[in-house]
Amino acid sequence: MIIDCHGHYTTAPAAHTAWREQQIAAWQAGTTPPAYPSISDDEIRETIETSQLRLMDERGIDVTLFSPRASAMAHHVGDAAVSLEWSRRCNDLVHRVTTLFPDRFVGVSQLPQSPGADIRGSVDELRRCVEELGFVGCNLNPDPSGGHWTSPALTDRSWYPFYEAMVELDVPAMVHVSASATPVFHATGAYYINADTTAFMQLLQGTLFADLPELRLVIPHGGERCPTTGAGTGDWPTCSGSPCRGHRHGQRLLRHLRLPPAGHRPAARRHRHRERPLRLRDGGCGARHRPAHRSPLRRHPPLRGSRVREGALDEERRAAVFEGNVRRVYPRLDALLTAGAR
Repeated sequence: MIIDCHGHYTTAPAAHTAWREQQIAAWQAGTTPPAYPSISDDEIRETIETSQLRLMDERGIDVTLFSPRASAMAHHVGDAAVSLEWSRRCNDLVHRVTTLFPDRFVGVSQLPQSPGADIRGSVDELRRCVEELGFVGCNLNPDPSGGHWTSPALTDRSWYPFYEAMVELDVPAMVHVSASATPVFHATGAYYINADTTAFMQLLQGTLFADLPELRLVIPHGGERCPTTGAGTGDWPTCSGSPCRGHRHGQRLLRHLRLPPAGHRPAARRHRHRERPLRLRDGGCGARHRPAHRSPLRRHPPLRGSRVREGALDEERRAAVFEGNVRRVYPRLDALLTAGAR
């Protein structure tokens, strides 16, 4: 089974998007936004069947973990009440998709993370989505300010009530920012990648996983850019004032982020002289200056439709590894899939 653990409802009905614009305009004017529009099941089916579902079928994807459009979360827009209402509307719409296509989509929630808002609002919405809507995870924004980084680091104790709820509900969070509120950061080209690496380094410098060993996080997009060189040898970056050095801490961080240590990779995919847990294609930049002994950096090959490289797992075994990882990270999804197979 091929499971896409990172899907967004980027083709939501036009009425939904229009209502969001009206909500923001009403907040700016200090007035009450109009009632949320009525959206039919047929409208939802059309947006899914002509886009996400068609692409899933073309690419051999069986199930997608589906969340609201990330760039539209826009936690920096409005206040806590605006963000809460918008999050609930988006999550309810995703839930309708999972109801209409129960065998193909499983819900992942948006959170009402308005800058400076009490984290309990996000706890309540997470509980609603998991316990009432059957969602299996959430998207957690490490920077609700949209690029100004006004929130404490992810390892700060102010986040712990939310993490404790995640552990209690047995769901993971995908670290995922939203739209950029500053021209300094291009949203997907810079801000997303910047945020992923920033979040990774915050986790590296803290003791979050020592405090909450059952916590599970997923880092998408530029996760392969995270500076994990030396994870197999204990040669981590120096982090003054924090216990981030050492083999044990590095291995723990990789386990909780579900990034496999280099020692678990096929031999052909390791550096000849030093184990590196992650690989990234350099796009040819600097290739002429690469030492002769250094192998070219590569992304993971596509799961289907590609030639199996020497030393790599064949497609069927590789698919089983990826499926097993997703099932372990999302135990509620695993329970749903197991129940559906009976």
